[in-house]
Amino acid sequence: MRVLLTNDDGIQAKGLQALRRALSELPGVELNLIAPDSNRSATARSITTRSPLWVEEVTFGDGSTGFATDGTPVDCVRFSELGLIGERPELIVSGINHGSNLGDDITYSGTVAAALEGIVLGIPAIAISQQSGRGEMGFRAGREFDFSPGAALCAEIVSRLADDPLPAGTLLNINCPFEDPTGVEVTTLGKRLYNDELKLVEEDDGGRRRYQIYGFEPSFEDEEGTDLAAVARGRVAITPVHFDLTDRSGLDELRAWDFDALLDSSRERRAPASR
Repeated sequence: MRVLLTNDDGIQAKGLQALRRALSELPGVELNLIAPDSNRSATARSITTRSPLWVEEVTFGDGSTGFATDGTPVDCVRFSELGLIGERPELIVSGINHGSNLGDDITYSGTVAAALEGIVLGIPAIAISQQSGRGEMGFRAGREFDFSPGAALCAEIVSRLADDPLPAGTLLNINCPFEDPTGVEVTTLGKRLYNDELKLVEEDDGGRRRYQIYGFEPSFEDEEGTDLAAVARGRVAITPVHFDLTDRSGLDELRAWDFDALLDSSRERRAPASR
């Protein structure tokens, strides 16, 4: 199985390197690595469209190599799709992120974005994140991590997927607690409670002001069965995620609106301005 490994913390990140070593030991896995050249945390699904991208081959301490780019995590997956490493991968693995990506966090996460790009391209994917010793979010992560349990578990899951593939269009979002986990739960996404505030940091003579609006430690709704609750109790949370954002339950209600009448009304509204 051809596996692409990427992340959003940068090619030298300890979480990525721990996972690289674990995956490289799997029999039958052809591992390739393309990652950002530096930290791209909280970049979500951003892509680089207005300038060409640099790519550099990097040699690691054990003699293996990977590619570093000044692009985003999604760019890294696109590189693999477009042939930088030869044949397209059969599985995308993104992580191990330095900090958890739980609940609403995944909409900001570059780690999860790389995995989402995989399923957009029809390639199954895994995003894996590790809670820090201080339990912080990914883009404000502390320095205390033990990546070995997550790397070993992810390797086991990748091995299982060789014989039991994921459903089409599905990625696994895996979050590991800081301590050695007491178990594993298959969960839903929980609800973050972001405690952001408007904090004036600096004001210059010209009247410009600098504010900090992100980075204040969030809480969460402690609901059983969610990823947030599982990790808070020292368990690994594994959440199947797909990309279909359509609110299917609301389609019939919206179709009951008379949009033709609204369109006619909008034409009447703009008519005087066009004369």
